[in-house]
Amino acid sequence: MTRMTGGAAIVKSLRQNGVDVMFGIPGVQLDHFFNALHDEGNSIRFIQNRHEQGGGYMAFGYAASSGKVGTYAVVPGPGFLNSSGALCTAYASNAPVLCITGQVASDKIDRHIGTHHEIRDQLEIIRKLTKWADRIEHPTEAPEAVDTAFRELQSGRIRPVGLEAAPDVLAQSADVTLRDATQAPAPLAPDPELIEAAARLLGAAEKPMILSGGGVFDASAELLAVAEILQAPVSMSRNGKGAVPADHYLGVAESVGNRLYADADVVLAVGTRMYEQYYGWGVDKGVKIVRIDVDPSEVARSGKPAVGIAADAKLALAALANALPSHNRKRPSREDELLATKAGLQAEFEKLSPQWEYISVLREELPRDGFVVGESTQMAYMARIGMPFYHPRTYVSPGYQGTLGFGFPTSLGVKVANPDKEVVSITGDGGFLFAGSELSTAVQHRIGTVTLVFNDGAYGNVKRSQVHKYGGRVIGTELHNPDFVKYAESFGAQALRATTPDELRAALKKGFGNDLPTLIEIPVGELPSPWHLMHLPKVRG
Repeated sequence: MTRMTGGAAIVKSLRQNGVDVMFGIPGVQLDHFFNALHDEGNSIRFIQNRHEQGGGYMAFGYAASSGKVGTYAVVPGPGFLNSSGALCTAYASNAPVLCITGQVASDKIDRHIGTHHEIRDQLEIIRKLTKWADRIEHPTEAPEAVDTAFRELQSGRIRPVGLEAAPDVLAQSADVTLRDATQAPAPLAPDPELIEAAARLLGAAEKPMILSGGGVFDASAELLAVAEILQAPVSMSRNGKGAVPADHYLGVAESVGNRLYADADVVLAVGTRMYEQYYGWGVDKGVKIVRIDVDPSEVARSGKPAVGIAADAKLALAALANALPSHNRKRPSREDELLATKAGLQAEFEKLSPQWEYISVLREELPRDGFVVGESTQMAYMARIGMPFYHPRTYVSPGYQGTLGFGFPTSLGVKVANPDKEVVSITGDGGFLFAGSELSTAVQHRIGTVTLVFNDGAYGNVKRSQVHKYGGRVIGTELHNPDFVKYAESFGAQALRATTPDELRAALKKGFGNDLPTLIEIPVGELPSPWHLMHLPKVRG
């Protein structure tokens, strides 16, 4: 038991749990938290942002790309609310993000008297955006609260969590007993009978197929083992890219998966909501579905599967790989068939010019283990549907939130988590300027990302709909932009302009291996629509 402030109790508890990086912005309600952070020396690296959304998204990028907890701290009220988009994104993408926020003084919470930064029912708002959240009301409560937060971050379905504390609690001194690092609960083991039922069904299938999402990143080897036993193609969702290397014949993009799904008789879905299938591609009596998901509530959310298994993906797939051989029919290799199917789609990608040329150059120059953060913009959509990825977590998306403006700050968090890897953010002019001021953060902290700003002078997606779908009713989509090269240079970043794919190649070579951020502006006009390769047709039912 040691005498310490509430702020110190939180900081020391975070260190006990391995937190060594934190993002955010100091403020008066968090003074004693930051005093404690300062007194810990360099044990926790603090990266200050220029806007709370930047801190939240950097924590998200850190978490989504590494699987480690991404932590950020913000003041209450408007500070917390400014970061809420990042929490929504972390929730949608199942990322382990810890939000620490201040509060107003304890005796003024929820009195609605106009205290600085007061908002109504802040804790309830946090709880709506996270898996779990709580308030620390005394320094002695801090170790248990942090322990609970980390248990929630490491168990079941991974989603963000939140903690809040009032400034008087952070300042108060008390005798506090710290705890050892939180022990993650044992992963949820599968029911052996359900594994046998799944093995029998999949083993008898003529054209089995696997759908995988972000829930399989820690089970890539087991996933590939099952796929090879079954000779089943693995169609990876946008959050699941790289679970099977794209150059393995069994690893297919969703556009190929859509075609194969039409003829599949048994589908194994692992760590995915199956949203595209249930609400887009179609589900009928001709396909039997086996679902594996760590979240019991997810297994039958959109439809009752033939076999539903609530379990950790790694344990379930390992058990399935062991059970399959005794039930599996003789299966010749599907390598030639699947490679031909994948090659046949290449021509469709190549019609999307110049997107395909630019994305092809990026893939050729980016190392296999490099990261891409895909913004809500045309070029990023091309990367999502056509760019191959070879390692789990190397494509970072906002998931179903589709959060415009998330890309650049998220890429900074990815780089902090993976300092020895190349990280590229694909943005448009509109989305980039949501958080363009974080160039200051990147320069100050030597975060050497490469940011591609495709500049069409508009919110291009919306403008194209206004022009082509709504009879030219253009409103609110045309933008006045700075000179992006001069803008980036004013922060001290390296800045380049590329007007052709070859010029992009040369610019990437200059950007990679640099400990300062690099911005590459690429002027473009209206781009051909990729929607037919993103919103895939109904093929069943």
